[in-house]
Amino acid sequence: MTKPVAETHSHENDPGTARLIVLSDGVYAIAMTLLVINVAVPAHLEDAAFHRALGDALPNLGAFVLSFALIAGFWRDHRRILTALPIETALVTRLILLGLGLVALSPFPTALLAAYASQPEAVALYAGAMAAIHAVHATLLLLTQREVHPSPASSGAAARRRFTAQLGSSVLIFGLSIPLAFVSTDAAMWFWLTLIPAHLVLGHHLCGLPQQ
Repeated sequence: MTKPVAETHSHENDPGTARLIVLSDGVYAIAMTLLVINVAVPAHLEDAAFHRALGDALPNLGAFVLSFALIAGFWRDHRRILTALPIETALVTRLILLGLGLVALSPFPTALLAAYASQPEAVALYAGAMAAIHAVHATLLLLTQREVHPSPASSGAAARRRFTAQLGSSVLIFGLSIPLAFVSTDAAMWFWLTLIPAHLVLGHHLCGLPQQ
């Protein structure tokens, strides 16, 4: 997923932040576990039926791998954001809960994508869910930038800006794939692979920029 934020002082000992971290870890663990429910082959099948069922399970397995990788990245990003927060505010807490709600919902668009990958609505819903989670994380970074790194010239602030830019690119790519899905669902899903070079290019380019 995104490039890690530079090390900052951890606030995991703050009661409010600690509770949010525990809640977040639980939500992410449950969401990641629920993804595998749709990956199944019925028991006691004859050879021909078994091979058909195994073939039918492959899209579910593919959707599981994709969503597990994305949610694992979300969890890593989310934890780094939380442990760097200097203070828990009502707005930050609401945004965190919104992000967790979207993560908890992610098994639904994953199952829909596995079963109806040829339907533009299924691909668009999945892309929209992923874009929304990235957008929540980017918003959290933007809202807390000054509190975490008061000096914009610090290396930590620069790393955090790279992190935010990479999240923004994810929002853009998933967002652009939504209308693309109504033209070609295959093209929209292949378009998601541009996340990898986008993150690499942004990380490399922004590393080379002079600090203000």
